[in-house]
Amino acid sequence: MFAYIVRRMFQSVIVLLVVGLVAFSMFRFVGDPIDNMLGQERTQADIDRLRTELGLDQPFPVQYFKFLKGAVQGDFGVSYRQGRPVSTILIERAPATLELAFVSGFLAITMGIALGVFTAIRRQGIAANVIMTVSLLGVSLPTFLIGILLIYVFSIELGWLPSFGRGETVKIGNWSTGFLTASGLKALILPAITLGLYQMTLIMRLVRSEMLEVMRADYVRFARARGLSDRVINFRHALKNTLVPVITITGLQLGSIIAFAIITETVFQWPGVGLLFINAIQFVDIPVMAAYLMLISVMFVTINLIVDLLYYAIDPRMRVDARAT
Repeated sequence: MFAYIVRRMFQSVIVLLVVGLVAFSMFRFVGDPIDNMLGQERTQADIDRLRTELGLDQPFPVQYFKFLKGAVQGDFGVSYRQGRPVSTILIERAPATLELAFVSGFLAITMGIALGVFTAIRRQGIAANVIMTVSLLGVSLPTFLIGILLIYVFSIELGWLPSFGRGETVKIGNWSTGFLTASGLKALILPAITLGLYQMTLIMRLVRSEMLEVMRADYVRFARARGLSDRVINFRHALKNTLVPVITITGLQLGSIIAFAIITETVFQWPGVGLLFINAIQFVDIPVMAAYLMLISVMFVTINLIVDLLYYAIDPRMRVDARAT
């Protein structure tokens, strides 16, 4: 077990280094931040001075090494646009994105598994067929279009929910939350549905497919022949044996919720790190862009590592393979 964890963590570190190198290399071609930081009256002396202060006159390997050294210590440099430490800006924006991702992920997992089990058990029923038909919308429509449709229906036509912003928030230490205010909860509904709908339908269809396959297995038929109740068969035998592929997709989708919150935050002007990244691209704020991509990479690698460990705990075959190697 220990050797397996060490091997997976070593692979994760290699992935992070490669991602950081690729991202840092790409930022060299998105534009010159000096053009946005200095006005039209700038002189060549001003340009050279600012380039030296930012370390942009140094060779690329030196810049990359300094970035990695600072990132390990939680220091991502200073924002070219705001002139403040990037870590401070991320801490201010993180609560909005994490709360949105948490609610979206919770809805996607709970509703996806529940509806997947229901449509598998009642696959011939009218309700199950209606749910499967409606779920095609969640899979087919792009996220930004879903958000626009929800805004049009619930904000413009019905006027029930706000169309942008985070609503009123409450400070708890360094954490700002909208969970404790009515306007904050109302503002969270449409973005959470928009962000989690695709993941929910994907999880639902996967659970349904795996459940139908498992329910045709010989050991399920044997359980029925023993006279076990449908509840025991469906939830103790069938659902339990669908966990391995469901864990894989669920883990990846949870990472996608955070990574692709950019679109949802842009549509709803949600003040999170995704919207911060979009603004950073417009102003060629390289430290912010690099920090965002590195954090997203860390989240994906961490989630994949957790998924691998859950595999190890759930599937006995992996423990046998690990001992064999």
